[in-house]
Amino acid sequence: MRRILALTAFLALLAGAGLAQEKRPLSPSGSAAAQVLGHWVKSDKPTYAVGNNKYEGGKWIDVTYGRPLKRGRDIFGSGADYGKGTLLGAPIWRAGANVSTRLKSEVPLRIGGKTVPAGEYSLFIDLKENAWTLVVSSWPAQQTYDANNKDALWGSYGYTPDKDVVRVPMKLETLPHSVEQLTWSFIDMTDSGGSLAIVWDKTLASVPFEAVGP
Repeated sequence: MRRILALTAFLALLAGAGLAQEKRPLSPSGSAAAQVLGHWVKSDKPTYAVGNNKYEGGKWIDVTYGRPLKRGRDIFGSGADYGKGTLLGAPIWRAGANVSTRLKSEVPLRIGGKTVPAGEYSLFIDLKENAWTLVVSSWPAQQTYDANNKDALWGSYGYTPDKDVVRVPMKLETLPHSVEQLTWSFIDMTDSGGSLAIVWDKTLASVPFEAVGP
């Protein structure tokens, strides 16, 4: 019995040591997804289907990004220092962490009165106090940092506006509570569109969009 208890204690110690040594990223990767140009119908099991014969199924929209934590910081600051702690020397905010925040859409999207063709883009936010601007850019993203690669960006370092596809003001809202981990999401969705939103700390910023069918 004593041997069994000793062995159990030893295995628990090893497991605890393994957990202590586990390395977790400071900003885990995350994703948000939505479907448009379709609707739910009742069948034997729920199926995402279309409302007419023009499409085979709903079209996917995805955002992939890094998810930093607040960790007690004053995220955006104020006055002349607004946004500096978030930009970390970059000319524009990557609106996430690590690899550039990426938007992938299977369908053209109308954002701010302009049509963004289906495809993959980088998302940035131009931070001004009480005035955020969402930037959809055709800049490719580096998956790992390469200082010699001038044709793609790591985060938002090296960003230039010549590849901007659309720039649109964001609606800013102050939340009654603080969100610890930066989160992109789709809100107020309908069959044809909704709003793309980012929330961190007590700030929620969003931009409406509409899916453009053929």
